[in-house]
Amino acid sequence: MLKMFTTQLTGLFKRIQEKEELAMEDSARLLAQAIIGSGQLYIFATKEMNAVAYEATLSQEPLKKSSIWDSKNGLDEISEADRFLIVSRYSTDEEAVKMGKYLLEKGIPFTAISTVSTVEGESLVHLADVHIDLSVSKGLLPDDEGNRFGFPASMAALYVYYGIRFTIEEILADYE
Repeated sequence: MLKMFTTQLTGLFKRIQEKEELAMEDSARLLAQAIIGSGQLYIFATKEMNAVAYEATLSQEPLKKSSIWDSKNGLDEISEADRFLIVSRYSTDEEAVKMGKYLLEKGIPFTAISTVSTVEGESLVHLADVHIDLSVSKGLLPDDEGNRFGFPASMAALYVYYGIRFTIEEILADYE
């Protein structure tokens, strides 16, 4: 089972890399503006996607000038120099869309990472300056009843985060 999961996960990462490479580069340029300038890079994540927020801020190698955005923060504290990374399982996540709409109204650029949802409604795809599609719409493994399990949304989001982060590091090296 693990071998099959690994094969499927490798395929998922390869599809993301092929389809979203330019979007990851655009995201890195957008987010690096806060790090290079006088802004702050905030990460707003929902549910299991907080793995990305914790990796960016509390890991062995935290991303410069990044912090987790949480509801305790006052929205009035955001400046035009700040940038946001919004991470959710689906592009129609209610909390993420609400935050995206607020940022759009305030003119704060942001990147979103999520799976494009087929559900009707407002979507991060249309709100974000750059959207990266995780393409994780079902589990990777079949069970005996024809269902699927092994839904690696947070693993896919962490893969995308690292793609963005490595590009940010290259950009920062050019400014030093």
